[in-house]
Amino acid sequence: MKHLWWVVFVCVFCVSLSAAETPKFTVKIERENKGEPLTPLIYGQFIEHLGRCIYGGIWAEMLEDRKFYYPVGDKESPWYPIYDCKMNMNKTGAFVGAHTPESIADAEARWLGVAQKNLAIQKSRQYVGYAWVKATEGIEKVEVHFHWSTKHDDFTQFQYPVKIGEYYKIEFEFEAPVDFENLELEIAAFGKGSFFVGTVSLMPADNVHGMRKDTLALLKELDSPIYRWPGGNFVSGYDWKDGIGDRDKRPPRKNPAWTGVEHNDFGVNEFMLFCKTLGTEPYIAVNTGDGNVENAVAELQYVNGSADTKWGKLRAEQGHPQPYGVKWWGIGNEMYGNWQIGHMPVEKYVEKNNTFVDAFRKEDKNVRLIAVGAVGKWDEAFLPGAADHMDDISEHFYVQEKEDVVQHMNLVPNSIRHIADAHRKYRKEMPQLAGKDIRIAMDEWNYWYGPHLFGELGTRYFMKDALGIAAGVHQYAKDSDLFVMANYAQTVNVIGCIKTNKTSAQFETTGLVLMLYRKEFGSIPVATTCDSPLNIQAATSEDGKTLTLGIVNPLSTPVELTLTGMGTAKSGQKFEIRDPQNDPKGFNDPGQTQRIKIEQSDFTLNGDRITVEPLSVTLLKTE
Repeated sequence: MKHLWWVVFVCVFCVSLSAAETPKFTVKIERENKGEPLTPLIYGQFIEHLGRCIYGGIWAEMLEDRKFYYPVGDKESPWYPIYDCKMNMNKTGAFVGAHTPESIADAEARWLGVAQKNLAIQKSRQYVGYAWVKATEGIEKVEVHFHWSTKHDDFTQFQYPVKIGEYYKIEFEFEAPVDFENLELEIAAFGKGSFFVGTVSLMPADNVHGMRKDTLALLKELDSPIYRWPGGNFVSGYDWKDGIGDRDKRPPRKNPAWTGVEHNDFGVNEFMLFCKTLGTEPYIAVNTGDGNVENAVAELQYVNGSADTKWGKLRAEQGHPQPYGVKWWGIGNEMYGNWQIGHMPVEKYVEKNNTFVDAFRKEDKNVRLIAVGAVGKWDEAFLPGAADHMDDISEHFYVQEKEDVVQHMNLVPNSIRHIADAHRKYRKEMPQLAGKDIRIAMDEWNYWYGPHLFGELGTRYFMKDALGIAAGVHQYAKDSDLFVMANYAQTVNVIGCIKTNKTSAQFETTGLVLMLYRKEFGSIPVATTCDSPLNIQAATSEDGKTLTLGIVNPLSTPVELTLTGMGTAKSGQKFEIRDPQNDPKGFNDPGQTQRIKIEQSDFTLNGDRITVEPLSVTLLKTE
């Protein structure tokens, strides 16, 4: 009932807009009424082995199923036999995984091998690749063909010597002669006998340690200070050992939580290199679903142990002699849910959590451990039994869509406030929390609705979603005493703030908000009030000299604001995100001209007044 008056106010207000002049509101800023510093970790991100987040988003590999998890020619496989040659999935001495494709010419000499289509190339761009192959007696030629037009005789050809009886690596470099969305790659041989293809790779030559250059460029602009990995639901069925060692020998697996294949090309060391490349901090979740404590501690030792420990020695042998020193570790993911692999009643999970935490603290005293939380019955039972076995607690929320833009915007801050209020209540009522400062890691949060346009769970985001994400940052500032971090899910494609197609990447509207606030919003929240449908929050720099006022206007009309408490500054910089057509469903797409941008300009107050554009996120920054 406490919010009913506000709903009525908004409805009446919005109906009257068309007949009224520009709405006018007063913003009260109390610079002396400061909150706790807002941790920069609230601008964290979360990447999961799901859909096109990593493979097809961050990772530069262009081929699907490069290790032949599915039999060649199967309806699930992107590979097919060339020239309808005879195909056998050989299980004896497979190069990697359960089987290796064997093309067979047993009657007469002919072309044989495997091929894949639907590869997008850009004119004059360089591409590099390789394949592990093996030939038997009778094979006369080994070649790689790139067919780069609808005419099958337009192609680039590479020839290699034939080696009999053992796998050997053939490498190729290809400059695209045209822009083409349906390049065909053939790994081919000619002769009579058998030809095996162990694994294949094709990437743009400008990849960065195997990662997409275009995606990394946007991630660097986003400048997230911390990334959570590898899940998510995925982690509860993941064996980290599958993702270390020679990439071509890592087994492909069925994704344990989602659809598709986990190639295991992006494992612990790739994630650590990803973090190093971006200058960000790693946060690793471990498997408390179908995993056991011994395997989790082995992972911790592999990552943080010295080279004279069992698993630290293996890391050193695999090319990483120095411990990574990862501080943040998540003990499981969403174990309260029956969708989670290994889900169990909370009473049993208390025991499991405590066992993992004791073992982790024994192995490495410098780690900071985040337990699985969920406001309500789970937290009410879990916290009393596990309060001594966590440093922080994870919470998650996802919200869907409201047709009304004001209501849609408020879904996010209302969810954050609900979780914060619950934990304030727990702190007051649970004696087990006395004297403790267990903070909240909101390590999954976002809107989640709409069709999957960018692969599995690949939803598009609109200007109205940007309004809600900005209002969410404001709410983290209001509750800065409780939140140790927040991790927007799931960064690239999926429900992420960056979207890609095969050849380009683009910021979603939500990504623009997170990038802007990360760069320009203050770190010390100050009390801010405005009796209006707008969502407004101010923060100062650490030294108090710079004030930034964040304004989210969800209305379809400009709004005039009278600003009190700004101090003597009457001018400064303005940063604005809005759709040029004032469309709440305006959006950006990869491969298209960027429609919604961050626009920067100077502003000067008219007295103490300023007009804010409709359906916009605005930061006013004064010295």
